[in-house]
Amino acid sequence: MSKPACALAVTPAQRQQVEAWARLPTTPQRVVLRSKIVLQAIAGVANQVIAGTLGVTRPTVLLWRRRFTAGGPSALLRDRPRGGGVPRLSAGTVQEVVEATLHTKPPAATHWTVRTMARARGISPASVQRIWAAHGLKPHLVRTFKVSRDPQFVRRSATSWGSTSTRPNTRWCCVSTRSRRFRRSTAPSPVCR
Repeated sequence: MSKPACALAVTPAQRQQVEAWARLPTTPQRVVLRSKIVLQAIAGVANQVIAGTLGVTRPTVLLWRRRFTAGGPSALLRDRPRGGGVPRLSAGTVQEVVEATLHTKPPAATHWTVRTMARARGISPASVQRIWAAHGLKPHLVRTFKVSRDPQFVRRSATSWGSTSTRPNTRWCCVSTRSRRFRRSTAPSPVCR
């Protein structure tokens, strides 16, 4: 059998207020539960018995006993503020990411990726994505030609596409369509449409 806890000392007005909250159908359910905890604590019921009767844990009973003692009935109405979300990045950090994205290149690469920028600036990849989305930055989509840093680029491209000496009438040209796709042209016309 559980040892009875010390009964909470309350004024008649406080007891009447807590009883009213426990009975009223318009009282929020979280306040009703807290009021029932306090009413049983006022009656001197053991904390473990209160927890078992109301379907809560013993630490919850202790919490609301302590808050009622410190703040009276009004303490049952409000929750304590919880910890905030992820801390915001400073304006300076955001500016550094934007400037680095626009004006620099990572070592041994043609453009920044989310992960390389995150490592370089010491922030999370999700933060880089949010910054790029907010500023409309898409470093992986460029409109200019990217120069390959591969010293064997010419040799490899010739072997993979076939050299022009083996196919003298074959050239690449841009086809004027909505999707702007490239196709191999065998037509003798030198003009690209």
